[in-house]
Amino acid sequence: MKALLDTHTFLWWNLDDPRLSEVARSFIVDGRNELFLSAASAWEIAIKYARGRLVLPESPERYVGSRMAYHGIHPLPVQLSHALGVAALLPFHSDPFDRLLVVQCQMENIPIITADAAIATYGVAVIW
Repeated sequence: MKALLDTHTFLWWNLDDPRLSEVARSFIVDGRNELFLSAASAWEIAIKYARGRLVLPESPERYVGSRMAYHGIHPLPVQLSHALGVAALLPFHSDPFDRLLVVQCQMENIPIITADAAIATYGVAVIW
């Protein structure tokens, strides 16, 4: 099964954060599943790191790519249709990164692994 990792899920998995649910952890380690990380999440990580709101063991340029390669996580590019699709979303969620992830899940027809309950209000399948 394919699934998109929310930004916090990617970070929590790689930093062994106890906030990652057991359901999410089990899904991630199941080798039958195909995991994706959005370019929007990489952008969010880079911004938070640059602003000092996120501490990583190395620069985001190295950290994100090396962790994706190590865990076999595929990149999900942001397409123009994804970006423009955000305009059609109701304002349940105000975070622009999460709104873009919602549209990617809708358009790519994949669930998202997230602790963010607001994302489910868009009818996106959530694994948590």
